[in-house]
Amino acid sequence: MAGNSQRKGAVRKSAKKGPQVGSGGQRRKGLEGRGPTPKATERTGHPAARRANRDSKADRPRPQRRGGTRASSEIVAGRNSVLEALRTQVPASTLYVASRIDSDDRVREAIALASEQGIALLETPRGELDRLTDGAVHQGLALQVPPYDYAHPDDLLAAQLPGVPLIVALDGITDPRNLGAIIRSVGAFGGHGVVVPARRSAGMTAAAWKTSAGAAARIQVAQATNLTQALKDYRKAGCFVIGLDADGEVELPGLELADQPLVVVIGSEGKGLSRLVRETCDQVVSIPMAAVTESLNAGIAGAVTLYEIARLRRS
Repeated sequence: MAGNSQRKGAVRKSAKKGPQVGSGGQRRKGLEGRGPTPKATERTGHPAARRANRDSKADRPRPQRRGGTRASSEIVAGRNSVLEALRTQVPASTLYVASRIDSDDRVREAIALASEQGIALLETPRGELDRLTDGAVHQGLALQVPPYDYAHPDDLLAAQLPGVPLIVALDGITDPRNLGAIIRSVGAFGGHGVVVPARRSAGMTAAAWKTSAGAAARIQVAQATNLTQALKDYRKAGCFVIGLDADGEVELPGLELADQPLVVVIGSEGKGLSRLVRETCDQVVSIPMAAVTESLNAGIAGAVTLYEIARLRRS
């Protein structure tokens, strides 16, 4: 019994807590202060710190991209469409020809034109052509058109082209054929380039290239992330901005700004100019027409306006 009590006492004695040899004063260091409490905005994970981080990111200036947004590549399908695109020298990267195709004059001419223009020829199984054309009627021929490399709106003034600057901006025009026709008119009447919005607007598709009848190869097309802001920047650079509208306060033949650096804004045939764009214009100009005609197609309105500006500048 005595032996057992001695052993129990020994156990209780060894279980007592106390300073251990070699602790290095860790308990004393733990009692030392850690300095002032950091501010809420400096504490990782605190809501105030997250808000401050978001605010600082919002205040940073965002880099401006010089070029516009690049659209996805386009596939032109069908023998007639492919041949017409090659005849008008639409920029293309690859001509896909179905394996064991029933050749005719259109196929032979398409292959010859692609070879002359340095376009790659690729023999492709019909199943792969079906996939590339998304099930369209391709008749064994398909042409890949790469994304258009848009300019920045500022580039149209920096091009150092002859004559007084004349730029056309499109507001809400979604038909690529209208875009191509306007590019053709810009080239014919000494314009310096065309600006299109990045959203809700026609882009440089194969249809626009074909309608431009080759003018798209020498007339720059710029893409603006915000058309209203691009127009304001043109005004700061010394240009006057005029918009075309049937209710304009100035008629085109009496345009006194014709000899000044100009940006002509053409709206859609149905809706006309958007509110913000209209408010940005220095003048809103109308084309006089007979009462029987309510409005002009955007491409025709652009051609008439550019011709009249060119005529006024020569007089």
